Amino acid sequence: MDDIERSVEKLLLSYEREGGVNHVNGPNLPSREAVVRALADVQTLVFPGFRQDEGIDDTNIGYVAGELAHRAAKVLVREATRSLEYKYRVSGQNGCPAACHIEARDLVGDFFAALPGIRTLLMEDVEAAFKGDPAAKTVEEVILAYPGLEAVVVHRIAFFFWEAGLPLIPRMMSEHVHSKTGIDIHPGATIGKRFFIDHGTGVVVGETAVIGDDVKLYQGVTLGALSVRKGESERKRHPTIEDEVTIYSGATILGGATTVGKGSVIGGNVWVTRSVPPYSRVYLPEGDHLAKVEAQFLDKGSYI
Repeated sequence: MDDIERSVEKLLLSYEREGGVNHVNGPNLPSREAVVRALADVQTLVFPGFRQDEGIDDTNIGYVAGELAHRAAKVLVREATRSLEYKYRVSGQNGCPAACHIEARDLVGDFFAALPGIRTLLMEDVEAAFKGDPAAKTVEEVILAYPGLEAVVVHRIAFFFWEAGLPLIPRMMSEHVHSKTGIDIHPGATIGKRFFIDHGTGVVVGETAVIGDDVKLYQGVTLGALSVRKGESERKRHPTIEDEVTIYSGATILGGATTVGKGSVIGGNVWVTRSVPPYSRVYLPEGDHLAKVEAQFLDKGSYI
């Protein structure tokens, strides 16, 4: 027991010397567990009856939705207040916690006002997954079982808070679903309508990536940065994927100036670091180490 006591004394010294403590003498940071609980309630609001044991019907759906919304809102206001207190504290600004609570309450109110529109987007994502995967037998199967959809659901929720300037909580949400699905979408990524991730494991979408409508990604795709230097953190570092692009497994597309043009298909395991014209086919010929690009221009009907 003496050894344990000595170890605890050394830990206490390390807390003072090296930091990494959740504000022992001050306001706490947001609770990851609380954020995850609120996120689960919001997911149930998005897909009622799919994320809960209790059945719902016409007689109780209003009550169930109201209870979930109020419960999630209460938690989100509390955790968003803590997150805003942190934001103002590190920037040296004053005015919290009273002002932070008001700001958090307004922000959460705005989120719930936006939630019907977010749900509309997500139902389009569900339909895209159902139509895009021959193995999907029903829409219900997609909602219940597809990890790619779960990652997109959480992203669309986290993206709202990221765009609103709320620190910490959007990353907590995205890393929670990352740990569950193996799909890593930064909450700052901009993603269009009818987005589908098939299989999904190992997909990485960076902070400044921009993805258009009707885009489909397979497992192991990386939309990453050419440089990871800290000084470039405020620049666009990740690629732009235009509408109706399909990117097959293992493809790596890097760089903030890199654009994959509309209607293109990126084959498996290719490495793309410069822009690709619209309606291109990028692939690795058998036995070759260099990717080949075929671009078909609709106005010419020819290949280059």
